[in-house]
Amino acid sequence: MIDAHQHFWNYDPVEYGWIDDSMASLRHNFLPADLHADSSGSGVTGTVAVQARQTLTETQWLLALAAENSFIRGVVGWAPIGTSLFPQLLEKLVDNPKLVGLRHVVQAEADGFLAAAAFNHGIWALGTTRLVYDILIFERQLSQAIEFVDRHPNQIFVLDHIAKPRIAESRLEPWGANIMELARRENVYCKLSGMVTEADWHSWTSASLRPYVHVVLEAFSPRRLMVGSDWPVCTVACSYGRWFEALDQLLAELSSEERERIFTGTAIEAYRLEGD
Repeated sequence: MIDAHQHFWNYDPVEYGWIDDSMASLRHNFLPADLHADSSGSGVTGTVAVQARQTLTETQWLLALAAENSFIRGVVGWAPIGTSLFPQLLEKLVDNPKLVGLRHVVQAEADGFLAAAAFNHGIWALGTTRLVYDILIFERQLSQAIEFVDRHPNQIFVLDHIAKPRIAESRLEPWGANIMELARRENVYCKLSGMVTEADWHSWTSASLRPYVHVVLEAFSPRRLMVGSDWPVCTVACSYGRWFEALDQLLAELSSEERERIFTGTAIEAYRLEGD
């Protein structure tokens, strides 16, 4: 099984200012040994490590961790996509086979960010490589993301955290309609991840997540869905093991082939992961 979305960090209160008092349990280091301890018995054999800071230093650090730890099958890093430096940096970055994609924290940007000419020029350059672009947005940004994806038919995209619907409010729309529309683009995959932190951290159940899972299953089908833990962020709402137990329940009615696709095959295909 591939965990297609997890993080590592050496905690610093300035660099990780988004970790507020409600997430105080995340205010320490999270490294490969910690993930091994938390994921023991889960059945996960490989992961994709995803950026948590918008620095090239972190991207290089994650790639170094991947070189030292074979279970890290790929890295989704960060690079200054919307700058004049990006094309030259991209030539160097693609030389590392463990770099499988790039991401920007668009959820923290003002409306219109995804329409900016400089950023789109960078994505066009990315589209000439094997690298994926991970889309990190809130559900209110989905309509902008649809327009953005339409500008780049040759780029492979992965939507993180099913676009963070308002699960705690039990709101399906307009998220559901926008997800169905985005999924019409065959170059977009989607991660079943980050859901428990959009739900009520203390009272969520598999049943409260089920309507959202149903929508993305209908929209993307198992062929374009993959699973991710969002560890260690998920630990404010549940343990690593409990999240994968919930996924087992939520996907129990699928065939063995469909489950294999969601739990392993989609991530390997979308990110072109190497190794066994």
